[in-house]
Amino acid sequence: MKKTAFITGIAGQDGAYLCSFLVRKGYKVHGLVRWDSHMGPLDGLQRLDNLGLVSENVELHMGDVTDANCVTKLIRDIQPDEIYNLAALSQVAVSFGTPSSTLDINAKGTLNILESIRVLGMERDVKIYQASSSEMFGSAPAPQSETTPMQPCSPYGVSKLAGYHLAKIYREAYKMHVSNGILFNHESPMRGEDFVTRKITRAVAMIEAGQQDVLELGNLSSLRDWGYSRDYVVGMWRMLQMPYGDDYVLATGEAHSVRDFVRAAFAHIGVELIFVGKGVSEQGIDKKTSKVMVQVDRALYRPSEVNHLLGDASKAEKRLEWKPKFGFDELVQVMVNADRKSVADILSGKSENKNTPWRMAS
Repeated sequence: MKKTAFITGIAGQDGAYLCSFLVRKGYKVHGLVRWDSHMGPLDGLQRLDNLGLVSENVELHMGDVTDANCVTKLIRDIQPDEIYNLAALSQVAVSFGTPSSTLDINAKGTLNILESIRVLGMERDVKIYQASSSEMFGSAPAPQSETTPMQPCSPYGVSKLAGYHLAKIYREAYKMHVSNGILFNHESPMRGEDFVTRKITRAVAMIEAGQQDVLELGNLSSLRDWGYSRDYVVGMWRMLQMPYGDDYVLATGEAHSVRDFVRAAFAHIGVELIFVGKGVSEQGIDKKTSKVMVQVDRALYRPSEVNHLLGDASKAEKRLEWKPKFGFDELVQVMVNADRKSVADILSGKSENKNTPWRMAS
């Protein structure tokens, strides 16, 4: 029989790729969309459109994970076999300015889903994936695995840690099949432009097209374990195919600095950068023309920096038989190429807006 999946945060990067993956697996997919998720034509539901996910196998529902009654009604009506809780306020920097909202969405939203399952008596019927984050590790020494003590350095990290522990409590207390996916940074051309990787690739494409002069960034020395979102949604699914819930780190096992990402992105358009100076005085200079292409803005630093995230995904490799297929350089090239095409389309007058006949539940 066809399985039914319910994805919260379906309009996001991971939600779109996961939806595409599950539809190909033969699932009927229901997605939760916040009322404001589709306001921008280049964001929100556009991600789903870009993957061609207009089909009878995908049905969207307006709602909010922070509304317990809404969540309970949706789960009762949909009767999902699997729930993927991807809904989150996911920008670390934004979480410092909106800590209460961050906790409401990321912790209370998780609690509402778990408690709805319990209240509805569906503990044995539904498998749940909880999107955790490497930001929970914070300042913990690298490499980080499932047994590394958590030391979050942001309201976002704290909120995700709360959701992580709630998932563990409900798994142990009510015997639910709940898995925490502790995902390290995973990117794609569908990443929002408010994330540093997409900010970089978009700027590189704009600079190449003569539409921007300089890329401004914060801490260039931050080290991150960057992978491709397409790989990571496969790991999410595999967690829910296991006979019991557990906690898994998904990561590439390689760390690169923001500086490395910038250098690789510019190299893909034929610009070799030389970095000079330190801290806020550091600049990235075009070796050929001596033009400043990258400079640091102190205002873009986080109030509390996480300097080194590097994941150990050996447990997932052994138990889930999961390994990322895309390497760092390939990821950067895919993202730069996508932004080059996007910028070219805009400059040529091609519209990126679509009027898609989505199947919205009443």
